[in-house]
Amino acid sequence: MELAEAGGRARTVKRFTVSGPNSGPALPWDRFSAWLECICVVTFDLELGQAIELVYPHDVRLTEKEKTSICYLSFPDSYSGCLGDTQFSFRIRQTMGHKLSMNGDEEMYNRDAPVVLQRDRAHYYGFVYFRQVKDCTVKRGYFQKSLVLISRLPFVNLFHSLLQLIAPEYFEKLEPCLEAVCNEVDQWPSPLPGKTLSLPIMGVVIQVRIPSKKDKLGMSPLKQSNQENLLPAPLVIPTVHELDLFGCFQSILIHIQMLWELTLLGEPVIIMAVSPKISSDLVLALTSCIEPLRYCCDYRPYFTIHDAEFKEYTTRTQAPPNVILGVTNPFFIKTFQHWPHIIRIGDVKMSGDLPKQIKVKKLMKLRTLDTKPGIYTSYKTFLHKDKALIKRLLKERYVASLMPLQRNVTAWKNPPQIHPFIKEEFMKTLEYAGPQLTSVQKGDWVGLYRRFFKSPNFDGWFRMRYQEMCKKLEILHLEVLCEADLLMWVQEKSEVEVVDLVLKLREKLIKARVHQLSLRADLLEKLELYLETVICSLPDDLQVMLQQH
Repeated sequence: MELAEAGGRARTVKRFTVSGPNSGPALPWDRFSAWLECICVVTFDLELGQAIELVYPHDVRLTEKEKTSICYLSFPDSYSGCLGDTQFSFRIRQTMGHKLSMNGDEEMYNRDAPVVLQRDRAHYYGFVYFRQVKDCTVKRGYFQKSLVLISRLPFVNLFHSLLQLIAPEYFEKLEPCLEAVCNEVDQWPSPLPGKTLSLPIMGVVIQVRIPSKKDKLGMSPLKQSNQENLLPAPLVIPTVHELDLFGCFQSILIHIQMLWELTLLGEPVIIMAVSPKISSDLVLALTSCIEPLRYCCDYRPYFTIHDAEFKEYTTRTQAPPNVILGVTNPFFIKTFQHWPHIIRIGDVKMSGDLPKQIKVKKLMKLRTLDTKPGIYTSYKTFLHKDKALIKRLLKERYVASLMPLQRNVTAWKNPPQIHPFIKEEFMKTLEYAGPQLTSVQKGDWVGLYRRFFKSPNFDGWFRMRYQEMCKKLEILHLEVLCEADLLMWVQEKSEVEVVDLVLKLREKLIKARVHQLSLRADLLEKLELYLETVICSLPDDLQVMLQQH
């Protein structure tokens, strides 16, 4: 607690210094506040409901209204049924009790940052890591808690990556872990647009580049520099804020042009999803799809009936406001029937290799709580749909073909290797699937692709796609293992082979949690149960050895 108290005393001192490159030393918590306003722990109390259990730094000035909003927005709606670990985002208004002025460093950052990444003067962004798991020691039968980062910076990728590192550790070690994390963040350099920064946290070095408004279109988002001097090897985050737009829009991709127009024109839009992750990702994807223009209307990645602006947004005495709201409670279907554009997203269902595309439907069909997925609107687009572009986006791409077939993943062998990217093989596909077939732009497309392959953009993009495929393979392999009869298999094997299996399964379970693989919680529990049963089938000396390993 000494750290927090020292921070509290220091923050009451009037700040005459800034932490820029030519300024004097920063006061305690100055560098922390350059990145985060605070870190909150929200838990479920049987009497109070959602309640803030802890805030760091302890003296951070949040109003009661802000605290209430953070409490409700940090838990998935009861209808979402989110078991295991879930990450999502929210955005709330800063109440009038706060000053909207900024210090010298903050003004300097906003001067050099792209308009879409500037520090928000009037809103807080919340980045949530929620855990809900069975716990028989709790009256409700479940452990329910959220670790929440509050910031004025819309660095969705960076802060969710940070949560993936610190949240699992916090749930194990609790308050001392947060003290250590806050202390480390307080040592970080200030976010400087155009600079690649190394940010140490919990034994890991995050390497990230803050974009600058001087950046040229298409330049590499991150030039990895001085990696040989960083021990351990850095965790490279290619972009602080850009989402996987293809993944966010995958079930509504054929309507992307209409959605772009609705966002560009600031039309009122409701996103109804089955989880706060899907709703928040889609809202953020919509607001970012018009970049480099800034989306200047209001938007709420996750919105609940307890929100302070609920009455303001649901009144029928005036036209719906210019806002994009992400919701999960079916109650909103009735509440927002008078809104002109409602997007209902269900669970993503695959049709062959492609996600099933939802359809545009008439608003009059939006009547019951069991309304099917669809885009409910009467909007007519100004521009014609680019069918050729959409067809190219939906067509299976070359990189997807590098992924081994699911039938080749078996329980008794290591996952198959991802096929290598062979540039000449890809070049052959351009003859029948290249952009020159439909684009009005003529020229040396093959030469452009060859040049692109040598650029940092291709390297960074392909490494990210490769990591995604590796995670997918690990998930498929774990799913196959859970369905296999391991106990029957070990009966026919030697003790050495069984011990080897136990060690490999343990390693897979550790990787699944460290890399936050999107597996159902019951699958991991099933695999752990298998593991314990296999260990118990071994002689006592081997059981002791494995338990100590």
